[in-house]
Amino acid sequence: MLQFPTEILVVLIVALGFISLSLFAPRSAENFFRRFGSGFTKLAERKTLAIWLLFFFVITVRLALLPRLSIPIGGIHDEFSYLLMGDTFTHGRLANPTHPMWISFETFHVNWIPTYSSKYPPAQGLVLAIGYLLGHPWIGVLLGNAAMAAAILWMLQAWLPTRWAFLGGILVALKFGIASYWMNSYWGGAVAATGGALVLGALPRIARSVETKDALLMGLGIALLANSRPFEGFLFCIPIAGSFFWWLAGKSKSRMPMRTPIRNVLVPLAAVMALSVAFMGYYNWRLTGHAAVFPYVLNARTYESAGLFLWDHPREPLHYNNEQFEEFYSGWELENYNNSWRDVWRVTAEKLTRSGSTYFWWGALLLLPGLPFAFFDRKMRLPLAIFLMVTVGFFLVIWSMPHYAAPLTCVIALLLVQAIRHLRTMKVFGRPVGAALSRAAVVLLAVDMALGVAHGVCDPLSWACTGDPSRAAIVEKLSHTPGKHLVIVRYPEGYNVHDDWVFNGAEIDSAKLLWARETNPQQNQRLFDYFKDRQIWLIQPEEDNTELIPYPLAATPQKH
Repeated sequence: MLQFPTEILVVLIVALGFISLSLFAPRSAENFFRRFGSGFTKLAERKTLAIWLLFFFVITVRLALLPRLSIPIGGIHDEFSYLLMGDTFTHGRLANPTHPMWISFETFHVNWIPTYSSKYPPAQGLVLAIGYLLGHPWIGVLLGNAAMAAAILWMLQAWLPTRWAFLGGILVALKFGIASYWMNSYWGGAVAATGGALVLGALPRIARSVETKDALLMGLGIALLANSRPFEGFLFCIPIAGSFFWWLAGKSKSRMPMRTPIRNVLVPLAAVMALSVAFMGYYNWRLTGHAAVFPYVLNARTYESAGLFLWDHPREPLHYNNEQFEEFYSGWELENYNNSWRDVWRVTAEKLTRSGSTYFWWGALLLLPGLPFAFFDRKMRLPLAIFLMVTVGFFLVIWSMPHYAAPLTCVIALLLVQAIRHLRTMKVFGRPVGAALSRAAVVLLAVDMALGVAHGVCDPLSWACTGDPSRAAIVEKLSHTPGKHLVIVRYPEGYNVHDDWVFNGAEIDSAKLLWARETNPQQNQRLFDYFKDRQIWLIQPEEDNTELIPYPLAATPQKH
């Protein structure tokens, strides 16, 4: 990726190059781009074909780049929680029974009582489960990101002329389908972004054609939002609901019988939403024992000392079973945000920089002259209201992960393309300078992605992709070593709490390799007695991340 201040210099050079063409050779430049654009427009007009082509474009390009950007290795707490969820679904369960030795296996962002299960909503886990069934969880990530790009293109086709919709779909595919942690990790915003696109794309179609299939797609989008980013998804749907019921009320004054929109739209939409609510209640009940208690809420009650929103005050620190949890929840989280104005400004700045890197690129600065016109477009009022509603909610929470705002992805793409359309009408001394700037912005996105791939950068934030290579090396080694293995992780004082090693799958007793924390001698001995048929190893990550030694106090495993 381009690095500051190099990226500003590159933006200026490319912009000046395109502006020079528009000033000194406008006719030749326009003829060249018109010839290129004619084929682009013909393809974009075949709407269904364009959607499928974009879907397979994302898959093909990302697979072709595997020599430069390999299949990601999980390394973040959240990723392992989602992987557990996907593995659980693959085994035909919504949750796993609590293991007798759960204290030794305690894992970040995972509930153990009353069930062993991820704290997160289930949509991303379902995507990973599809990948597990096809051979690797990342296949689900790949398909999910391709589906997101296709869904956003489908949504844009309802709001923009076909060629501009196709351009927006390509921008999304380039930005999120190659070098983004949404593609190159096991968490991200593709599912929520797909949900937002289905909802926003269905609304104008319902208003035009009053067809049941669009109502069902809107219901599916709402279900995806509720089961991926429920808070942001709820905010996203508030302006949508207002617009929908305004349209429905208007139908009572039209020539169309009122029973038609009720039968074709309202009833199927309500049915899908009722099924979604019923599923969510059942899912909560299976995981937490209460239909109204979400796994995320249960996990926060069990572990969190910090609040969720900026105005929340920390509660009294809780007691934890191991030192790593003490350091994470009572140390790092409270140090990260302690309800002061200084903390508010800091986390707000983090949101701005991280989200800017995730959703935009430096060349997008060239679109700023056209953005105010897009904001004042009458047709953009609803998308702008959605953008403002979700953005306010995003900035009110403490944590600053860019994919929290994922439902807005389709709205951002729509506003950017509309800014490009306005920018193209701007001329300086009769020359198409605005068109030159818009072309430069698109080219700069392609350049940014190409440079990222060339340097093996899988995400501008460098959060994910490679995991911990030492842990991965041990997994690879022991997976080919005969017998079953239990690795005891001994963390030294001051170890990076974000580089945790203790994560396991849905099946603990039958797993070939298990990771456990070194706790007190009594708990350790109970663990050894329970797994007496395993070879027990000790790993001390900070001393030698790849050296495994037999655990000194472990009994020799019995041979069968």
